[in-house]
Amino acid sequence: MVEIVKVGIVGIGHGRFGNRNDATVQELAFEPFKQAIQDAKNLRREDIDALVVGSVPEYHMQRSLPGVVAEYVGMNPKSTWLTEAACASGSAAIRTAYMAVKSGMHDIVAVIGVQKMRELSTDEILALMGRVGDVQWESIFGTTFPGYYAFYASRHMHEFGTTMEQMAQIAVKNHHYGAMNPNSFFQKEVTVERILKSEEVAFPLKVFDCCANADGAACVIMTNEKLAKKLNDSPVWFEGMGSASAAMSLLRRPNLYEIPSAVEAGKQAYKLANVKPSDIQVAEVHDCFTIAEIMAYENLGFCDKGKGGKFIEDKQSYIGGKTPVNVDGGLKAKGHPVGATGVSMTVEIVKQLRGIAGKRQVPDAQIGLTHNVGGIGQYTFVNILRR
Repeated sequence: MVEIVKVGIVGIGHGRFGNRNDATVQELAFEPFKQAIQDAKNLRREDIDALVVGSVPEYHMQRSLPGVVAEYVGMNPKSTWLTEAACASGSAAIRTAYMAVKSGMHDIVAVIGVQKMRELSTDEILALMGRVGDVQWESIFGTTFPGYYAFYASRHMHEFGTTMEQMAQIAVKNHHYGAMNPNSFFQKEVTVERILKSEEVAFPLKVFDCCANADGAACVIMTNEKLAKKLNDSPVWFEGMGSASAAMSLLRRPNLYEIPSAVEAGKQAYKLANVKPSDIQVAEVHDCFTIAEIMAYENLGFCDKGKGGKFIEDKQSYIGGKTPVNVDGGLKAKGHPVGATGVSMTVEIVKQLRGIAGKRQVPDAQIGLTHNVGGIGQYTFVNILRR
């Protein structure tokens, strides 16, 4: 009989997101790595078998980033490698670590998601992100990341009557919770009126509809069931995982009001975990733009298709609502250091399931979900975790 190996998280760490001129990229990585080792009882650095780094290399002057990170955090000569899937690189790293532990190849694996983006100018970042679309058919015409999501927003408004006010309410919620999170880039609340009066970036998206480029890092330490209970009194387990892809070019997508890879990854994760969308008690979703969170509600089954605007309008994604979402501030308030985001989401869900999220705690949360989108939906990873 084949032994079923459960994989859990026994250590978490999270650095401050923002304009981190005070730290190099390897120093950013060390902050949460140190915290994660301290979080797991009886764990020594030398007990860790491998290090997986989630990051997008184009943003750094340093090439082969895992090499300098592994050296700086003291992991040589252990195995290390890079996992890249655009904005979903952190979740891709978690998935590869999961497979390494599940297969028995490694017993304890550390995952560090890290990115230092603020060294580049806005123009340089826009150019890099614009090339996340098909360079043959789309980005040669000057596409930008906000431009792509403006397509989604415009079509969603046309198909379902979603309003700019409803999108603004996403930002209001996420800044509300971000103001309670000491690791968030932005820790101030905003109003619908201020959002709607902010400068237009790509119609219908305003400045406050868009997340910010940031520096930052987060870390999780993963292991099997046999070791997990020795290293943490309250390990959090991976119950379901989903991963899917979609056409590189929007021209080849079936529509512009949903992300097909997110729908598919969600179905896979729910099936593996044997749960329904209504069972999810807290979720972290990829709100790179406010319309992205509205689409995530629908793609993940938290509400019916076309009802995402009403879902936020009725405050169903607040604590106390049907499915609390992004109660750490999300990408919108926390910032989006692309390689770190998926790991950051996972750290938040672990905190929620342990009951240590403080003022942002969802009461008695036992099942949580992360949803991390790479690029404009070329990749999506959905993970379901249980206390």
